Amino acid sequence: MAQQMNWTAQPWRDSEMIECAMVVPDTADTATFTFRAPSGAWFDYLPGQFVTLDLPVPGGNVQRTYTISSSPSRPLSISVTVKAQPQSIGTRWMLDHLKPGMRIKAHGPAGIFTFHRHPAAKYLFISAGSGITPMMSMTTWAWDSGEMPDITFVHAARRPSDIIFRERLEQFANRVPGLKLRFTVEEPDPFRTWLGYQGRLSQIMLGLMAPDYLEREVFCCGPEPFMQSVRDMLTALGYDMARYHQESFGAPVRTEADAPQITDVVPDAGTGAEITFAVSGVTQTCAQTDTVLSVARQAGLNIASGCTFGLCGTCKIRKTAGDVHMVHNGGISDDEIADGFILACCSNPIGKVTVAV
Repeated sequence: MAQQMNWTAQPWRDSEMIECAMVVPDTADTATFTFRAPSGAWFDYLPGQFVTLDLPVPGGNVQRTYTISSSPSRPLSISVTVKAQPQSIGTRWMLDHLKPGMRIKAHGPAGIFTFHRHPAAKYLFISAGSGITPMMSMTTWAWDSGEMPDITFVHAARRPSDIIFRERLEQFANRVPGLKLRFTVEEPDPFRTWLGYQGRLSQIMLGLMAPDYLEREVFCCGPEPFMQSVRDMLTALGYDMARYHQESFGAPVRTEADAPQITDVVPDAGTGAEITFAVSGVTQTCAQTDTVLSVARQAGLNIASGCTFGLCGTCKIRKTAGDVHMVHNGGISDDEIADGFILACCSNPIGKVTVAV
């Protein structure tokens, strides 16, 4: 029998166990677990918040935090969508052992990552992997509110089959013009045509996906390297970072005081730098906002170049000492960066730098 709303019930509190009501596979290594309160209590939270689950894994309980993927506009139950990571313990136990009818302890809800705290006319949601879960909660709330705001929803995944909630989001987007879906994948699924974006999310891609990004309130969630690249892109594009909000699915923030201080490197026009072109025997002073390519040209040196915005890879050179801040558009691989290569057209010197030119 379907659960009915108990209008005399109180909101759920974490002193009460929750019962697994349903398990729905989403992708090959992802599933959504839906819980309800045995007493009929209803769930009150903000879209984008998280809960902490006590999981009885072999060897003793562990606590794991998961963003709530359901929306408080549907208060009879609460859902979390979990993705198994390498070396996962709690999530692996859930995927292998948590079944309908089982009860577990939960704590919460908590968290400050919600668009209710930052009302805006336009939003840009950017996520990767299971970082899509708070975006799904907020989008569902927007849909259920009856006044769908202007949301551009950007999501990055390994393959199309790894896009969590894809069908549900497409059902929303098919019904309202205010929700625009923009997916990018590393590679297509075998024997399935993919007509969307492909490749690493970049400045160029972001500009195509959301041309009016400067007008939007940005919410970002995913692995830290992904969020770092998004911050670098937005900063380089002149975005007002006071309107940027993020949540790491590895370490959700409970209160404003707990929020980590973001200390990204931002090249400063008033701070000096120095580049030594080792092969040519030339050392040139410059500002942090100058690129290695522009400084080389000022010094009368020739570095082959093409697009000049980090896409073609023509200006790839080796950095032998020092640090640069590089925001590229796919013209260099992570392995090449690890080997010391940079793209001269989009690398800003931070302090003293030496390159093999």
